[in-house]
Amino acid sequence: MPHLEFSALTLLLAQIAAVMLVSRAIGVVARWVGQPLVIAEVIAGITLGPSLLGWVWPEAMTVLFPESSLTVLRMLSQIGLVLFMFLVGLKLDLKLFKVRTGESVFISHASIIVPFALGAGASWWLYAVYASPGVPFISFLLFLGISMSVTAFPVLARILEEHHLLESRVGAIAIVCAAVDDVTAWCLLALVVAVASNQSIASAFWTTVLALIFILVMVFLVRPLLRILGGRVVGRGGLIPSVVAFSLLLLFASSALTELIGIHALFGAFLFGAILPKEAKIAESLVEKLETVTVVLFLPLFFAYSGLRTQIGLISQAGEWLVTGALILIATLGKFGGSAVAARLTGLSWSEASVIGILMNTRGLMELIVLNIGLDLGIISPTVFTMLVIMALVTTIATTPALLWIHLDWHEPMVKPPCTTTPPVGNLPDIPEEEP
Repeated sequence: MPHLEFSALTLLLAQIAAVMLVSRAIGVVARWVGQPLVIAEVIAGITLGPSLLGWVWPEAMTVLFPESSLTVLRMLSQIGLVLFMFLVGLKLDLKLFKVRTGESVFISHASIIVPFALGAGASWWLYAVYASPGVPFISFLLFLGISMSVTAFPVLARILEEHHLLESRVGAIAIVCAAVDDVTAWCLLALVVAVASNQSIASAFWTTVLALIFILVMVFLVRPLLRILGGRVVGRGGLIPSVVAFSLLLLFASSALTELIGIHALFGAFLFGAILPKEAKIAESLVEKLETVTVVLFLPLFFAYSGLRTQIGLISQAGEWLVTGALILIATLGKFGGSAVAARLTGLSWSEASVIGILMNTRGLMELIVLNIGLDLGIISPTVFTMLVIMALVTTIATTPALLWIHLDWHEPMVKPPCTTTPPVGNLPDIPEEEP
């Protein structure tokens, strides 16, 4: 292939076009077999990376994705993730936590504690062989535990909608469990990042203290102020550009502060979206304005960047594939088993408990975000990163077939709390077809 020279802008536009073309093409097949679009975009990213394009046609990959261009691609993907986590927070209506609170919190925490414990146990025999040089064992242990504990809230919500489960009892419990799981997992991840980013116990302690202060200020000071302002700034025609600009300014300020504190910008974006009052329709209007460009343009770039870092060729020996299979088994046993057993203990039938376990075992985009953070911090090696990406793919792909195999009565009525005549934006019934 002849050597071609592109300007930085031309190269970036070509990369965006290639990513969107491949992800949409694979997305057609994914939809046809009943898989969420996130699967297509992850596979598209891997297709454009060293695992396929770099193996079949390395010259083309070198021209399209030269090493010097990856910094720009990474920054764009990070902006996309900040916007996406903001959208996830916007759709997380805090009223959800009042629905079946006791059993949902019990199931959700079981779905975190059990896989976390199994992942931490697995770290004892993985650390010596697969940990990056110089990584403290405690950081490796904590990260492997959290990587087993993640549930993909947006993917789960989309699957519930597709199977008409949002109005069922099991759907109500599952969506609340996923919401609690999301909040808990991100707090744990923030703690893990704080520990991994600081070399001394004292600095990690102060990072944790600053994070708690930040959360308290956002919940008890910023949120009431936003509620007061919210009713005054939304016009009949929706949000004016100045309000959108002000919201984005606060979003990026929140993200920058958590990055400075040491708990990652994505946590700040998620928290700001979660505390933004939903009553004044600000959240709903912001979702309408930001969602399409975030989902269609920015997220595929993140998947492409993740795919460029996924090198399936690193798992070349039978023993490494056995380890990958063991990680898939541990992740599934912990997440599915912990959720299903806990759900059964709350009085649900085994079929209902199994559905909740299957849904909570969905990882998708959230897992990739966590894995990229771990790789950026140097906590996990490229080999472990690849193993866990495969685990995330397998557990997400398995969700829809497993649900169909259970044959649950999808239309069982949900026991609704009072004053919930109209589903708020946080219940996620209005996620567009292409939500990852």
